[in-house]
Amino acid sequence: MSFKIKALTKSIWVFHASAGSCNNCDIEILDCLTPRFDLERFGIQLIGSVRHADALLVTGAMSRKSVPRLKKIYEQAPKPCVVIAVGTCACSQHMFKDSYHVMEPLDKILPVDLYIPGCPPKPEAMIAGIVKLVAKLRKIK
Repeated sequence: MSFKIKALTKSIWVFHASAGSCNNCDIEILDCLTPRFDLERFGIQLIGSVRHADALLVTGAMSRKSVPRLKKIYEQAPKPCVVIAVGTCACSQHMFKDSYHVMEPLDKILPVDLYIPGCPPKPEAMIAGIVKLVAKLRKIK
Protein backbone atom coordinates (compact mmCIF):
# COMPACT_ATOMS: atom_id res chain seq x y z
CA MET A 1 0.00 0.00 0.00
CA SER A 2 2.92 2.35 0.57
CA PHE A 3 3.85 1.85 -3.10
CA LYS A 4 0.40 3.11 -4.12
CA ILE A 5 0.73 6.18 -1.87
CA LYS A 6 4.20 6.88 -3.27
CA ALA A 7 2.81 6.61 -6.79
CA LEU A 8 0.12 9.14 -5.88
CA THR A 9 2.80 11.77 -5.42
CA LYS A 10 4.07 11.35 -9.01
CA SER A 11 0.91 11.35 -11.11
CA ILE A 12 -2.60 11.72 -9.78
CA TRP A 13 -5.49 10.59 -11.94
CA VAL A 14 -8.63 12.42 -10.90
CA PHE A 15 -12.26 11.46 -11.34
CA HIS A 16 -14.58 14.47 -11.10
CA ALA A 17 -18.02 13.89 -9.53
CA SER A 18 -20.47 16.78 -9.57
CA ALA A 19 -23.10 16.42 -6.85
CA GLY A 20 -25.42 19.05 -8.29
CA SER A 21 -23.23 22.10 -8.35
CA CYS A 22 -23.93 25.39 -10.11
CA ASN A 23 -21.03 24.63 -12.51
CA ASN A 24 -18.82 27.51 -11.36
CA CYS A 25 -16.45 25.09 -9.60
CA ASP A 26 -16.53 22.84 -12.66
CA ILE A 27 -15.50 25.72 -14.91
CA GLU A 28 -12.59 26.59 -12.60
CA ILE A 29 -11.49 22.93 -12.57
CA LEU A 30 -11.43 22.92 -16.36
CA ASP A 31 -9.52 26.21 -16.23
CA CYS A 32 -6.78 24.38 -14.31
CA LEU A 33 -6.30 22.12 -17.33
CA THR A 34 -5.84 24.95 -19.82
CA PRO A 35 -2.31 25.92 -20.93
CA ARG A 36 -2.35 28.91 -18.57
CA PHE A 37 -2.26 26.75 -15.43
CA ASP A 38 -1.50 23.33 -17.01
CA LEU A 39 -2.01 20.82 -14.20
CA GLU A 40 -1.02 18.05 -16.58
CA ARG A 41 2.62 19.11 -16.30
CA PHE A 42 2.47 17.70 -12.74
CA GLY A 43 0.99 14.43 -14.01
CA ILE A 44 -2.52 15.34 -12.87
CA GLN A 45 -5.24 14.56 -15.34
CA LEU A 46 -8.99 14.05 -15.38
CA ILE A 47 -10.09 10.56 -16.35
CA GLY A 48 -13.45 9.12 -17.30
CA SER A 49 -13.57 6.05 -15.06
CA VAL A 50 -13.45 5.99 -11.29
CA ARG A 51 -11.98 2.47 -11.46
CA HIS A 52 -8.68 3.96 -12.64
CA ALA A 53 -8.74 7.01 -10.35
CA ASP A 54 -6.34 7.91 -7.58
CA ALA A 55 -8.46 10.81 -6.39
CA LEU A 56 -12.15 11.63 -6.29
CA LEU A 57 -12.88 15.33 -6.80
CA VAL A 58 -16.36 16.32 -5.57
CA THR A 59 -18.17 19.60 -6.23
CA GLY A 60 -21.63 20.76 -5.16
CA ALA A 61 -23.95 20.26 -2.20
CA MET A 62 -24.84 16.69 -1.31
CA SER A 63 -28.48 16.25 -2.34
CA ARG A 64 -30.68 13.27 -1.51
CA LYS A 65 -30.10 11.80 -4.98
CA SER A 66 -26.35 12.39 -5.10
CA VAL A 67 -25.42 10.81 -1.74
CA PRO A 68 -26.09 7.15 -2.68
CA ARG A 69 -24.42 7.68 -6.06
CA LEU A 70 -21.32 9.23 -4.48
CA LYS A 71 -21.06 6.34 -2.02
CA LYS A 72 -21.27 3.87 -4.91
CA ILE A 73 -18.63 5.79 -6.88
CA TYR A 74 -16.32 5.82 -3.83
CA GLU A 75 -16.75 2.07 -3.33
CA GLN A 76 -15.76 1.44 -6.96
CA ALA A 77 -12.56 3.48 -6.68
CA PRO A 78 -9.34 1.56 -5.97
CA LYS A 79 -8.00 2.12 -2.47
CA PRO A 80 -6.36 4.24 -1.20
CA CYS A 81 -8.49 6.89 -2.85
CA VAL A 82 -8.00 10.53 -1.96
CA VAL A 83 -11.22 12.54 -1.66
CA ILE A 84 -11.05 16.25 -2.48
CA ALA A 85 -13.94 18.62 -1.66
CA VAL A 86 -13.88 21.59 -4.03
CA GLY A 87 -15.99 24.67 -3.39
CA THR A 88 -17.87 25.97 -0.40
CA CYS A 89 -20.92 23.83 -1.20
CA ALA A 90 -18.97 20.58 -0.93
CA CYS A 91 -17.04 21.76 2.13
CA SER A 92 -19.87 23.19 4.24
CA GLN A 93 -23.07 23.32 2.13
CA HIS A 94 -22.84 27.15 2.07
CA MET A 95 -26.24 28.68 1.34
CA PHE A 96 -27.93 25.29 0.89
CA LYS A 97 -27.35 24.29 4.53
CA ASP A 98 -31.00 24.28 5.65
CA SER A 99 -32.49 23.36 2.30
CA TYR A 100 -35.00 20.53 2.10
CA HIS A 101 -33.08 18.49 -0.48
CA VAL A 102 -29.55 18.78 0.96
CA MET A 103 -28.41 15.99 3.27
CA GLU A 104 -25.04 16.47 5.01
CA PRO A 105 -21.64 17.93 4.23
CA LEU A 106 -19.33 15.70 2.21
CA ASP A 107 -17.11 14.87 5.20
CA LYS A 108 -20.08 13.19 6.93
CA ILE A 109 -20.54 10.94 3.89
CA LEU A 110 -16.98 10.19 2.70
CA PRO A 111 -13.57 10.61 4.35
CA VAL A 112 -12.31 13.91 2.93
CA ASP A 113 -8.54 14.39 2.63
CA LEU A 114 -8.44 17.90 1.18
CA TYR A 115 -10.76 20.89 1.38
CA ILE A 116 -10.50 23.65 -1.21
CA PRO A 117 -13.01 26.34 -0.15
CA GLY A 118 -14.20 29.20 -2.28
CA CYS A 119 -17.20 30.12 -4.34
CA PRO A 120 -15.76 29.23 -6.81
CA PRO A 121 -12.19 28.52 -5.77
CA LYS A 122 -9.60 30.01 -8.08
CA PRO A 123 -7.20 27.73 -9.99
CA GLU A 124 -4.31 29.07 -7.89
CA ALA A 125 -6.11 27.84 -4.73
CA MET A 126 -6.65 24.42 -6.28
CA ILE A 127 -3.01 24.13 -7.27
CA ALA A 128 -1.90 25.20 -3.76
CA GLY A 129 -4.23 22.62 -2.22
CA ILE A 130 -2.94 19.85 -4.46
CA VAL A 131 0.67 20.76 -3.62
CA LYS A 132 -0.18 20.49 0.10
CA LEU A 133 -1.90 17.16 -0.49
CA VAL A 134 1.13 15.75 -2.32
CA ALA A 135 3.40 16.95 0.52
CA LYS A 136 1.07 15.24 3.03
CA LEU A 137 1.11 12.00 1.03
CA ARG A 138 4.90 12.02 0.85
CA LYS A 139 5.09 12.10 4.66
CA ILE A 140 2.96 8.93 4.93
CA LYS A 141 5.14 5.83 5.16
